[in-house]
Amino acid sequence: MTAKYDKIGVDYNLTRKADPYLTQQLLYHLQPTKNGRYLDIGCGTGNYTHAFQKKGYDFMGVDPSKVMLDRARRKNQEIVWKIGSAENTGLLESSFDGIIGSLTIHHWTNLELAFLELFKILKPNRRIVILTSTPIQMKGYWLNHYFPKMLLDSIVQMPSMEQVKEAITLSGFEFLETHKYFIQPNLEDHFLYCGKHNPELYFDERIRSGISSFSSLSNRTEVKNGLLRLREDIDSGEIKNVMKTYENDFGDYLFIIGKTPLGPKV
Repeated sequence: MTAKYDKIGVDYNLTRKADPYLTQQLLYHLQPTKNGRYLDIGCGTGNYTHAFQKKGYDFMGVDPSKVMLDRARRKNQEIVWKIGSAENTGLLESSFDGIIGSLTIHHWTNLELAFLELFKILKPNRRIVILTSTPIQMKGYWLNHYFPKMLLDSIVQMPSMEQVKEAITLSGFEFLETHKYFIQPNLEDHFLYCGKHNPELYFDERIRSGISSFSSLSNRTEVKNGLLRLREDIDSGEIKNVMKTYENDFGDYLFIIGKTPLGPKV
């Protein structure tokens, strides 16, 4: 996984930026204070970590990829950037006031160990906010029509809502709630379903290079043929019918919120 993101990290910042709406939503669910200490786990090149700090919050970024963290460090040397994983952060027990994990949970090698570790480093009565997508949600992406094998490989990586909830509660967290997120037309962070409303985005090689499904999981022949079909359907207007068949109310992504107990952690 580290090697994959070392490769992606080379041009990652060309198309991956902290989206203002997602930044606001992540902070809204976290409920941070200006005197707290917070962790961005799986921070990548630190786009959101940097955005959180610009809003006056004290964040540390942890990621397993040295290439990603080198780019994060160039962006902001005031933030502490640390090599580590969700399963092994190397951080002190009860040392953080909140944790955010944005589009990273599917890269964790062991869901249960990861939540146990994050539970350990979080203080009592503090929140963890995960932004992810579930298999059910991803099956509702119209990308399945053009890149079925790529999407299947991506979906297989994703833990289900039931798996996440079980891992959260078994680790000691209190499961609070979930909130659906539907892609906004003005999305500035070009992750997998960024082109939900604007299919033209997928013809930009830089955007595809910043999306792990396209850059690491995809079959070149399928991507080439899928883009040809997509081009034809955009030009003919058929894309509208394809999109319509995939309309749903599952949400495209999901905020998952939990918290540590109020009393001493056991």
